[in-house]
Amino acid sequence: MKNIPAYIDEVITEMRKVNWPKRKELVSNTVITLLASLALALFIFGADRVISSILDLIY
Repeated sequence: MKNIPAYIDEVITEMRKVNWPKRKELVSNTVITLLASLALALFIFGADRVISSILDLIY
């Protein structure tokens, strides 16, 4: 239990070293992430539909 205050002090020290992104950079990265996720979801959806159609023809 006596190590907890030392741990918290170390965490505070390390958090001061963090380089936080600016708002513009954060918004830009968020938009890129959302668009990439949407593109991947659409690709998986399309691949699933194609595979399902092929399996329907086989069965």
